[in-house]
Amino acid sequence: MTTTAIIISVICLIVGAVAGMLFSKSSLNTKAKFIIDDAKKNADNLLEKASLQAESIKKDKHLQAKEKFLELKSQHDADIQTREKKMQEAEKRTKDKENKLNDELSKAGKLEKDLDRQIADYAKKNEIIEKKQQDLDTATARKIEMLEKISNYTADEAKAELVETLKAEAKTRAQAHVQGIMEEAQLNAKSEARKIVIQTIQRIGTEQAIENSVSVFNIESDEVKGRIIGREGRNIRALEAMTGVEIIVDDTPEAILLSCFDPVRREIARLSLHRLVTDGRIHPARIEEVVEKTKKMIEEEIIEVGKRTIIDLGIHGLHPELVKIVGRMKYRSSYGQNLLQHSREVANIAATMAAELGLNVKMAKRAGLLHDIGKVPEQESELPHALLGMQWAEKYGENPEVVNAIGAHHDEVEMTSLLSPIIQVADAISGARPGARRQVLESYIQRLKDLEAAALSFEGVSSAYAIQAGRELRVMVESGRVNDEQSAQLSYDISEKIQNELTYPGQVRVTVIRETRAVNIAR
Repeated sequence: MTTTAIIISVICLIVGAVAGMLFSKSSLNTKAKFIIDDAKKNADNLLEKASLQAESIKKDKHLQAKEKFLELKSQHDADIQTREKKMQEAEKRTKDKENKLNDELSKAGKLEKDLDRQIADYAKKNEIIEKKQQDLDTATARKIEMLEKISNYTADEAKAELVETLKAEAKTRAQAHVQGIMEEAQLNAKSEARKIVIQTIQRIGTEQAIENSVSVFNIESDEVKGRIIGREGRNIRALEAMTGVEIIVDDTPEAILLSCFDPVRREIARLSLHRLVTDGRIHPARIEEVVEKTKKMIEEEIIEVGKRTIIDLGIHGLHPELVKIVGRMKYRSSYGQNLLQHSREVANIAATMAAELGLNVKMAKRAGLLHDIGKVPEQESELPHALLGMQWAEKYGENPEVVNAIGAHHDEVEMTSLLSPIIQVADAISGARPGARRQVLESYIQRLKDLEAAALSFEGVSSAYAIQAGRELRVMVESGRVNDEQSAQLSYDISEKIQNELTYPGQVRVTVIRETRAVNIAR
């Protein structure tokens, strides 16, 4: 409508201007009159077109408004239907829950009725039982009364008589059993005595072949000793704490002593010192890094030793864990005798005996090599080494005859095959040969292990090392679990336990070390 008005206004202005010009001039001719008529006709045509255009715009607007209304109405109807559908679903869920609740109530009612009925039945049964118990007590009393009249004994007198009779019988049987045990013990004692005498005679005048508990580390000059000790001894303390080995730096020229009962620790300390001296950088952080690398290298060497051993003996199909245990034998000793050499010797002796008897040579060699695997546990065990080795062999899928030979070579279990006595005899031959073993070293090592185990039994202790030939025990504690006051108390508690439970010569100094570390990583 606004566009039409504007067009009409413009046309009127044009017509007015033209008319004014025509009327202002008196000398207009007929031609000017015709021009005015044409202008009027054009104006009428424009007015008509403007009117039609306005009507068309009006109709379009009307259609758009109607379409918008229909769209809004359709959307409104859809929303109403969605809400009605949700209300119907909610109503259905509510009805379902109500029906389910009614079912549960009905079941609960039935259970309650059943429970009441069972309670009533139990009450009736209890009354019957009580009545029967009363009848039984009455009948028992009558029976006892009749027996007393017949035997002329009261109930207490009869009980006393029976007890005396049983005592006499038990005493007779016990004496016979004790006599049998004493006779068996005498026979065994004679056999053991003959064995000890024979072994003693064999060892007279024979060279001792034992493992050493001290290693010597050679250095180029005494100047290196100062670098190993470090400022105020911090380097040597760090090395002793990481390896558990006592490092003795004395006046011996160009040499340092490494003392420890555990050959693995001693070897780790020796190789670590060699790397540190060769590299030239010796400080606590570098010591810690080198010791960790050396430990990993020793673990790899243990596996390699185990593989070479089974290849040399012609043993196949051994479990990887058993291969690792065989390798660890290189760093263990039994009564001063190297355990790996002893096991190899037992394997060869057993194989020879099996061949002479027409038995399985490979199985005898396998059992001989594995018979002492229970002596190299990574953690101390309460079981005897024969039973522990038997458990490991069974766990890793060894033949039942091999398993029995391992467990029976010290008579811990019953022998079930001919292979078991062969291994027992081969073990005795290897250990009883002149100079093979010495009891003193074994008891010394066991005493050091007992000292360390006593300290590790306390909470908060991370590691413990027996040094100075067992005269000092160094205990490392976790700083997060043990404070300074508790460290002093822990030192006292450990010393009390050692004093009350262990046997040792002289005195044992217990040193508790607590170290706090703050570690951050720059990225």
